Amino acid sequence: MNNDSSSRIVTGLLEWIAGAPAGARLPSTRSLVAEYGASPVTVQKALRTLSGRGLVESRPGAGTFVRAVRTARPLDFSWQTGALRSPQTRLPRASGTMRDTVHGVIPLHAGYPDRELLPERLIRAALTRAARSDAAVSRSPVAGLPELQAWFAQELATATPVGVTPPAASDVIVLPGSQSGLSATFRALVGAGQPLLVESPTYWGAILAASQAGVRIVPVVSGKHGPDPDDLARAFDETGARAFYAQPNYANPSGAQWPAARAREILDVVRKHGAFLIEDDWAHDFGIGTNPAPVAAHDDSGHVVYVRSLTKSVSPAIRIAGIVARGPVRERILTERAATSMYVSGVLQAAALDVVTQPGWATHLRSLRDQLRARRDLLIDSMAEHAPRAHLEWVPQGGLNLWFRLPDGVYLPEFLRSCEDERVLVAAGDEWFPAEPAGVFVRLNYSGPNPGAFPEAARVIGGVLDRMA
Repeated sequence: MNNDSSSRIVTGLLEWIAGAPAGARLPSTRSLVAEYGASPVTVQKALRTLSGRGLVESRPGAGTFVRAVRTARPLDFSWQTGALRSPQTRLPRASGTMRDTVHGVIPLHAGYPDRELLPERLIRAALTRAARSDAAVSRSPVAGLPELQAWFAQELATATPVGVTPPAASDVIVLPGSQSGLSATFRALVGAGQPLLVESPTYWGAILAASQAGVRIVPVVSGKHGPDPDDLARAFDETGARAFYAQPNYANPSGAQWPAARAREILDVVRKHGAFLIEDDWAHDFGIGTNPAPVAAHDDSGHVVYVRSLTKSVSPAIRIAGIVARGPVRERILTERAATSMYVSGVLQAAALDVVTQPGWATHLRSLRDQLRARRDLLIDSMAEHAPRAHLEWVPQGGLNLWFRLPDGVYLPEFLRSCEDERVLVAAGDEWFPAEPAGVFVRLNYSGPNPGAFPEAARVIGGVLDRMA
């Protein structure tokens, strides 16, 4: 029988239930089959629908009965206030970038690329093969599948210049996404109450992970070409910090990229202070006008802890990342990571490895570069035409985002609400500042769905700014 037959039975029983008292027994399956000329399977489907709505309940061996209406009452969780007490650390509020969207909204706030920018054919085939492999029924090694460890190591080795020893597979730890890697690394390298230097602005997820670990965040101003090495050295001297978190390639939110000379200077500062550089290479696959140049490729003495994510470029459903860490620090990070997640799903690891080792992966990345460039330029042009009051800090050469400064005096919460009232979602820039914001900023993502709506979104943003002027 089809769905219409089931719906017909549901409609009839709803009328019957409306006139029946609580606890009344519904007609038997046999009588319903006869009454509606339906199969027992279709009748059972209708009863499951009613049960799912909370209208009936099945009693084994007795039948199906009209469910009694429960009296609604307020729930009291006040006891938990005393049991939980004050949190040891105040965590930042949930990021607006993680908000779900509804149909008709233009989402410029999100942090993930649209599915049309993903290698969907490769993903589906890889998951199918992984589900049929031994990975589906076995536990992977704590540090990750050896073949995937080797891939992460080899990718970084290809960027390693002559004279620098490339990493080995044994230097790699596979992660269930880079966010868990940041949390484990901050706990292992810094520790509660200790200082961690971070770029400002910086990734909101790193701020959240550091806050959760109880780490004391120390901002270092960073611009188009990264932080000033002298400012970084001064921060190390003043705080005694032993770690610096940064995104040298296509930083989130600004899209900034360190020039090669600046990267060498910063690495020298880190080495001089006997510290670690935690390099977050989240956008490695999203180059547009330049190629990513990992700082880790120039370090073989263990100063750089390199975090390489595949989550955004392969699929958000395949949360896989890798850490390259050399020396004793690797074991400390592995211990921290294993304490929270023990090991990473072998199926997801196998699928990720399958995708990035297919010939089609390189073809996909070449196409992705062109698509991101077209989207970026369309949003830039749309904003320039319709929202000239919003100042683009610089044109990013990679990544997924544009970083705009709004006129001084704009009240950001009102601006966000006004845009949302006209069905345009943007991300508040203050989420990316570890201390007070240096101005009124918003981040616009150009990799989301429906790029054809960028001009309309820009008109909305421009109109809101004009009204707030």
